[in-house]
Amino acid sequence: MSTKSRSLVFYPALITAVLLSIPLIGSLVSPDQVHWSVSDFVIIGVLIFIVSSVEVMLWRSLPKKRRLPVMLLLLALFLVLWAEMAVGIFGSPIAGS
Repeated sequence: MSTKSRSLVFYPALITAVLLSIPLIGSLVSPDQVHWSVSDFVIIGVLIFIVSSVEVMLWRSLPKKRRLPVMLLLLALFLVLWAEMAVGIFGSPIAGS
């Protein structure tokens, strides 16, 4: 496995693990306030991994001028989707409670 293809998996996996550790620690410290099920971790883990993989691929393929706007757009779309899945800001069928 080449260094480029290894980093396409390593960095997104590392980002996913770090970000998922935050609600995991929160659910261990205060289980009454942080209610994440296994399916919540799986769903958001897959979403984070996919978005961070796309970010890594775009970072390598886009010219420097276009990197920041595209990355910010992708991050904004990710946050809107996450908020919709968590609390239902638009009331769509994927909305949480």
